[in-house]
Amino acid sequence: MSLRVLVADDAILFRRLLAEVLASLPGVEVVGTAANGRVAVRKVRELHPDVLTLDIEMPEMDGLAVLDELRRGGDEVETIVVSALSRAGGDLTVRALEKGAFDFITKETSGPQQGREALARELALRFRAIAHRLEVHSIIRGKSSAIRSDVAAKVVERVAATADLNGIAGRMQRLSAPSNPGMVLVGASTGGPAALGRILPCIPGDIGVPVFIVQHMPSVFTQSLAENLASKCAVRVREAAHGELAEPNTAYIAPGGRHMRLATAADDRVSIEITDDPPENHCRPAVDYLFRSAANHFPGRAMAVILTGMGSDGTVGLRLLKRRGCFVIAQDEGSCVVYGMPRAAVEAGVADIVLPLDAIAVRIASVVRGGVV
Repeated sequence: MSLRVLVADDAILFRRLLAEVLASLPGVEVVGTAANGRVAVRKVRELHPDVLTLDIEMPEMDGLAVLDELRRGGDEVETIVVSALSRAGGDLTVRALEKGAFDFITKETSGPQQGREALARELALRFRAIAHRLEVHSIIRGKSSAIRSDVAAKVVERVAATADLNGIAGRMQRLSAPSNPGMVLVGASTGGPAALGRILPCIPGDIGVPVFIVQHMPSVFTQSLAENLASKCAVRVREAAHGELAEPNTAYIAPGGRHMRLATAADDRVSIEITDDPPENHCRPAVDYLFRSAANHFPGRAMAVILTGMGSDGTVGLRLLKRRGCFVIAQDEGSCVVYGMPRAAVEAGVADIVLPLDAIAVRIASVVRGGVV
């Protein structure tokens, strides 16, 4: 069964390119296009697509207004935001992700005709994730008869594995957890901005340690994310800068398109280094890059959280952190937009506990303040 897609974009050439690329993907059917937001809302309600690709800046009704209108109307459609790679585009995209958009692509990244292959690759990754997400939702809603039995079986196996992991964790893994860790490390990708928007505001302003975050995003967008989070958090939130010394009660977000690593300053404080080293796991910034630096320079002084996202970035770094004494929280499948990065950590045996999103901030605070795992 194909995923039915509606393409909404006011630029006719890009709208045509996007529709052609989508139609070339296996398991994808383009059921319509729209040149503005008002038409997009009407066609969503007429055609009932599974996925909407939504230009964030359109006449008559912009992407944010479209998301608001669809939410008010109870329309269920997964949305991929199409954004300009600009400061204004970053601000709007972060707000769209807060409103429930699945993920985003940028027009500059995909480009005109010469970027066709890159666009197809980016869209294929997201559509595979959406297809799996819809399958899981169908199983949860009791419609597994329409889903492949092997998919249903794998979901059941993962639920059982998670329950078993949490049972074992309380008895064994706490032996490797640091007492009062001196920093919190967080890795996230698809669905991460919204997840961070629910976790960070619940972190106490006097948590007493710095928080280091890698969120897979391009340049410009992470500054928008940092400012958006700063407006609602008790801890300070900023985009990290090269050479600064980390302060407690502050969350540092790796700049989009660049790596962040931690080093030891002369006074044994944590120094932040921002680099242009090659991508890892096809990502820059990469979660593994941050986690590895913390394991090498601050053994036994960190706890880590792996959140929603595609792929397995972070798992190798978590292996190193665990060897040096680190308590690891993985987000559970039910609250993930994409259960990729947490799943990889769980299956590798490097997660001490699997928690729903809304329970993670409380657990972070309890571990930092008292070593209670």
